[in-house]
Amino acid sequence: MIGRLNHVAIAVPDLAAAAAQYAGALGADVAPPQDEPAHGVTVVFITLPNTKIELLTPLGDKSPIAGFLEKNPSGGIHHICYEVVDIQAARAKLVAEGARVLGEPRIGAHGKPVIFLHPKDFNGTLIELEQA
Repeated sequence: MIGRLNHVAIAVPDLAAAAAQYAGALGADVAPPQDEPAHGVTVVFITLPNTKIELLTPLGDKSPIAGFLEKNPSGGIHHICYEVVDIQAARAKLVAEGARVLGEPRIGAHGKPVIFLHPKDFNGTLIELEQA
């Protein structure tokens, strides 16, 4: 069901500093910041030859990333995103198998539908699925 790795998301307390570190020290191709109000985050995508890194930081007081950074002040890996061909079919299969899907598909930072899977069902890792 899952396809290629789309991105690894890293929560950071200082988005500008993290983006500068990737651009400078690692020589990465860093996109400009992008606000995602529906998800409560500002993101920066770093394009690699085989995938992307998503740096994310809270946008607003109700951001889910704020709580993550309270527990992990230096930041850290927040989630892993895999591509799926059909988000609705993937959701139905996961629900049928007893996985906890966190809500209905919403449009993500790439303009495509995404869902999240509860980390307790996937070895302590928050999984995002994005329609390819």
